[in-house]
Amino acid sequence: MLFAAMLATAPAAAQSQTQMTTDAGREYKAADAAMTAQWQRVYAAMKRRDAATRGRGGGFGYAAATLESQRAWLRFRDAQCVIEAGQYAGGSMQPMVRAQCLTRLTKERTRQLAALDWNH
Repeated sequence: MLFAAMLATAPAAAQSQTQMTTDAGREYKAADAAMTAQWQRVYAAMKRRDAATRGRGGGFGYAAATLESQRAWLRFRDAQCVIEAGQYAGGSMQPMVRAQCLTRLTKERTRQLAALDWNH
């Protein structure tokens, strides 16, 4: 029983920088896939909203605004993560820190997009 308790409180096994970077990249890919799925749902909803409002003077332009917002956000995210990872420029941590930044900001964007899905 004491051995099991020791294992439960033992520190995590050490990982190489390569493994940590690989793990960070995997987490980013998962976050990006979730954001892409959310983006597709919201963009389709905005297109439907535009189609429904065309009879009232041509529609608001939800889809166009949403697309421009996403494009601007992608530029922001990519530039922001270059800056954050720049602290480790030339070092082995730089790719990991960039991937962690991409993951964090992408998860935040997924929440923002979900908030735009007004029908759910």
